[in-house]
Amino acid sequence: MTISVGSKLPDAQLQIFGANGPEYVSLDAKLKGRKVVLFGLPGAYTGPCTTSHVPSFIRTADKLAAKGVDEIICVAVNDAFVMNAWGDFTGATKAGISMLSDADAGFTKAVEMAFTVPHLGLFDRSKRYALYAEDGVVKVFHPEPGTDCAISTGEAMLEAI
Repeated sequence: MTISVGSKLPDAQLQIFGANGPEYVSLDAKLKGRKVVLFGLPGAYTGPCTTSHVPSFIRTADKLAAKGVDEIICVAVNDAFVMNAWGDFTGATKAGISMLSDADAGFTKAVEMAFTVPHLGLFDRSKRYALYAEDGVVKVFHPEPGTDCAISTGEAMLEAI
């Protein structure tokens, strides 16, 4: 399914690093009855993901919450161990951003946001995007048309909702 405004996001089993290591979480359960900002990006510790994309949501987390957003979720095709370490490294976890692993790219593929660049070692990674959903239904969708981080930032989402 291609994501668009009005789409119902599919359920997916993503992972978070919990007290006992990686734990599965249902995306559907996280979205049900809630207002959520979800952003996807190519990978932990990569250029603009670390220096621009995640920091933009850290900067805007309080303002998004003031607009009624219940949770900000970062999804990347990395394992839960890496997402946990990256969340600590960037300050995203401290800012309250949920760092979810889409280790097998199941969600990323289901919403048709996967890309592959073999010569860079990137297989089934996520294109850069941000969305706002209410009860799992997409209300705002900002896919990046290229490799920049411009329209999928926290600031752009804050302005859109």
